[in-house]
Amino acid sequence: MKIFNQHSINGFLITLFLSIMLPNMVRASEKDTSVNNARMKMDSNQSKEKEKPQSSMSMKTDSNESMGKEKAPDSMSMKMNSNDNKATGTRDPFANSGGYEYTGMGGWEETDEMTVSKVIFDQLEYRNGNNTKLNRWDMQGWRGTDYEKFWVKFEGRDIKSESGGEFEVQGLYSKAVSAFWDIQYGARYDRAYGSGKNDERYFGVIGVQGLAPYWFEVEPALFVDSNGKISARIVAAYDLLLSQRLILQPRAEINASASDLPELGIGQGVNDFQLDLRLRYEFKREIAPYIGITWQKKYGDSAKYSQQQDSSSEFTEVVLGVRIWF
Repeated sequence: MKIFNQHSINGFLITLFLSIMLPNMVRASEKDTSVNNARMKMDSNQSKEKEKPQSSMSMKTDSNESMGKEKAPDSMSMKMNSNDNKATGTRDPFANSGGYEYTGMGGWEETDEMTVSKVIFDQLEYRNGNNTKLNRWDMQGWRGTDYEKFWVKFEGRDIKSESGGEFEVQGLYSKAVSAFWDIQYGARYDRAYGSGKNDERYFGVIGVQGLAPYWFEVEPALFVDSNGKISARIVAAYDLLLSQRLILQPRAEINASASDLPELGIGQGVNDFQLDLRLRYEFKREIAPYIGITWQKKYGDSAKYSQQQDSSSEFTEVVLGVRIWF
């Protein structure tokens, strides 16, 4: 007797297959759904993160552009001044500015064209040597801008033992030719007085004045008198700061002449060489008393003429003075 027929066996197998496979299929579908949901969340987060920097950057860019548009007229403006400078003959202070002139603070762009002045007595001293006692002064003053100035130079000495002395005055026009050098030209007047003499001489002057490398103040000049006689002078000085207020200044001066002038005690060639050493203390920058020593020697015919007048061709003096400027 057959307990199961063919149809009942087939139905049993189908039921068994479905009971085994259906739970697995449900789990797989649920897993796929969760994975898809996770992917969707990740995509949405990434899209949000991409959108945030773009919006902030665009806002910053817009704000910077708006700020730049607002500041530009206040900070820089294109102003060409070449025509004005050509008319006045001065050096264009904006020649290398690419056509721009700073106008953020009124007046600051013209500080190098302000008219200012200064007077300095670099030497105002008493000298005591072997045979001479004298007062010596050396003053320079100027008025003008950084590019153009009018200079006055006044120096001389009053010899107490001879009841006389000598002085010279120069009036010069100065023009800047570089950051550290000025060219100067003008006129010079010399006078010797006392002991029955009253000699006068007039010169044309051309020279330069400025700051050489290693901070040497240099002042070479060429002179031509009313008779066409040529002479020259070069002065160099250096300030050595022992402290902020104590300063040692060596100074050298050389005079030369292209002509022989025996009536003035001047020979052809190098006339004299002078070397000074002064130690000053600046109580204020404008006032500085000093002590020092100076040595001078004449050469060639100048030494011979000096000996003929019973004067020494070489001498040393102790100096005491004050340096003042205002």
